[in-house]
Amino acid sequence: MELKRMLAEDIALARLAAGVETVWINPGRVPFARAELPFGRDAVADAAARLERFAPLIRTLFPETGDGIIESPLTEIPAMGSRLGCGRLFLKRDSDLAVAGSVKARGGIYEVLKHSETLALEAGLLTGYHDDYTRLAAPDARAFFARRKVQVGSTGNLGVSIGIMSAALGYQAVVHMSADAKQWKKDYLRAHGVTVVEYAGDYGRAVEQGRAESDADPMSYFVDDENSKDLFFGYAVAADRLARQLAAANVAVDGGHPLFVYIPCGVGGAPGGIAFGLKLLYGDNVHVFFVEPTQAPCMLLGLATGLHNAVCVQDAGLTGLTHADGLAVGRPSGFVGRLMAPLLSGEMTVADGRLYDYLRALWDSQGIFIEPSACAAFQGAAAAVTAPEMADYARENGLDITQVTHIAWATGGALVPQEQRQAFLQTVLPV
Repeated sequence: MELKRMLAEDIALARLAAGVETVWINPGRVPFARAELPFGRDAVADAAARLERFAPLIRTLFPETGDGIIESPLTEIPAMGSRLGCGRLFLKRDSDLAVAGSVKARGGIYEVLKHSETLALEAGLLTGYHDDYTRLAAPDARAFFARRKVQVGSTGNLGVSIGIMSAALGYQAVVHMSADAKQWKKDYLRAHGVTVVEYAGDYGRAVEQGRAESDADPMSYFVDDENSKDLFFGYAVAADRLARQLAAANVAVDGGHPLFVYIPCGVGGAPGGIAFGLKLLYGDNVHVFFVEPTQAPCMLLGLATGLHNAVCVQDAGLTGLTHADGLAVGRPSGFVGRLMAPLLSGEMTVADGRLYDYLRALWDSQGIFIEPSACAAFQGAAAAVTAPEMADYARENGLDITQVTHIAWATGGALVPQEQRQAFLQTVLPV
């Protein structure tokens, strides 16, 4: 009854339950200096140092990474900014990250590497952090990893990152995929030696079964997208790297020049980690917004009700079904939701049809392709200058919207096959 009352009395929640596009401003956000956080910059710095140690191995396994640091470009997209009317707009192209072609290359690959480092140090394959990590590509190391499994439940992109890196190291990689996952992602994984287990149900079912199977096998390690701190810290490393890119582009981030960042959100791990890293770096000068599908706004529902992972979108009468496969999640991460409660500026929801409109607009105006779920980020940039809730937000926080730099975080797309790209570009749905 409590949820029913909240859905009826709160305007944003009523719109959410009706399945219409919504803008929600977080009433629980506090000045960054007052936010009580369970960990800080040391945890992110530790993750960054680990990725540096693994760079020679990554370069050995994936020469296309160049220096072994998996990072994406930051591209200014003025024509798209003009179409949306938001001013200076950049695209953070995690859609082009090497190895996995999505934002999941950050957290997913990092967690596999951290787990492998732990095992290798315990087994003597590495003698310390100073060692040559390319030793983990040697036959004896591969034979060691081959006796072990790495498993994950996924709607698609996390499974790709975990599966590809695990298989490259020699593990038996198993990805449990929900019905929402695209067939081409399943085919891609299988072609790289990954076992894909398919489920008729949603993401939650794939995670539940994958965890159960892994827990029953002492030689198996399960990557928990909902609760993993390792995933979270791997994503958070993005912030310092973005800061260097912004400096190179002569973009100031300060009280007079705020940064608005819009990130597509599924269960919450990737956007939460990135948001956390950005807040550590920029404090109150960065304003982070998550964007979710109208039928699967699990993080917004959890945050706005305060119920976090104790509520799912089906409880609000929504289906959880969306063309944005990477965002097709019914229940949010409680770990991430509680951490974001004092930090996140707000959320937007977006209709599936609009994702394809944004996809075509980006392709036509900039010649850049990203997958439909990644296009959710543009809903934030559009709302920044059209939604009355955002005008109120800017006024209440003393922000001059004309001085804002906007970043749309593109979360996936590079690995999409050409025929699927054409199908996406031709897809038209009602909004």
